[in-house]
Amino acid sequence: MTNAIHIKPVTVQSEAIPLGGEVRDYVLLLKPRVMSLVVFTGLIGMIVAPGTLHPVLAFTAILCIAIGAGASGALNMWFDADIDAVMARTAKRPIPAGRLTRTDALGFGLVLSVGSVTMMALAVNWVAAALLALTIFFYAVIYTMWLKRRTPQNIVIGGAAGAFPPMIGYAAVTGSVTLDSLVLFAIIFMWTPPHFWALALFIRMDFSKAGVPVLPISAGEDAARSQILIYSLILAPLGVLPWVLGFGGLAYGIVSSLLGTWFVIRALAVWRAVDNADKRLFTFSILYLFLLFATLGVEHLARAL
Repeated sequence: MTNAIHIKPVTVQSEAIPLGGEVRDYVLLLKPRVMSLVVFTGLIGMIVAPGTLHPVLAFTAILCIAIGAGASGALNMWFDADIDAVMARTAKRPIPAGRLTRTDALGFGLVLSVGSVTMMALAVNWVAAALLALTIFFYAVIYTMWLKRRTPQNIVIGGAAGAFPPMIGYAAVTGSVTLDSLVLFAIIFMWTPPHFWALALFIRMDFSKAGVPVLPISAGEDAARSQILIYSLILAPLGVLPWVLGFGGLAYGIVSSLLGTWFVIRALAVWRAVDNADKRLFTFSILYLFLLFATLGVEHLARAL
């Protein structure tokens, strides 16, 4: 499948919506749940980075990361309004539900994009700003506009957008990109495919209706289950690497080893097609990433006390 179905529901395009929607609808454009994960990993990147940053600048950096993530979400909803209207999971979003227009979302996303990058550059540093700009571009253009509707590898390549935030946080403090920040990037990058494909397995019909070539549809469920296992086997030792490299302590080494082992066990259940194993892996994958980064952050905060 090389080209997705382009659906243009008339109600989505209506410009007669009074006052451009409610404040709540603009908040939903920001994809708050995704934003929270982005802000969290960005914050951990700042905590792990050697050196210090004035609290006001640290808050500014986190605010810019949050706004940049929200900008990406708004631009994604602007471009994907046609397929969002088809999928049950996304049909109630502000644009397909008719509460905002695509023009509203596009303007909102562009303003937030320029504002967040400019503020990061002027208040923090240009390296962090460049990484933030790259993140927005990667998610809105590379993933949303180019890859998502064309290749089942969309999430493999496009997943880089979600892996940049800890690098941005790290660069906000140091003004540089180092091996440590690249390792944090690599962990999220390798985590994204099994996390997303587990979701795609149990809502594959939604993606199928929208014509999005996710792996379980384009290559089949067996291929997706095998790929989930392969990526999980790579992710598990990669998650331990901060301890091996010395910027994660003993507690992190133990927690990451246990979490990685359980991740592989969950992936094996998916590979064996155990009932509801895909849902269980998807749920656990969120907990995995949170506990991994939280442990790393707590260790570094404890050392600073």
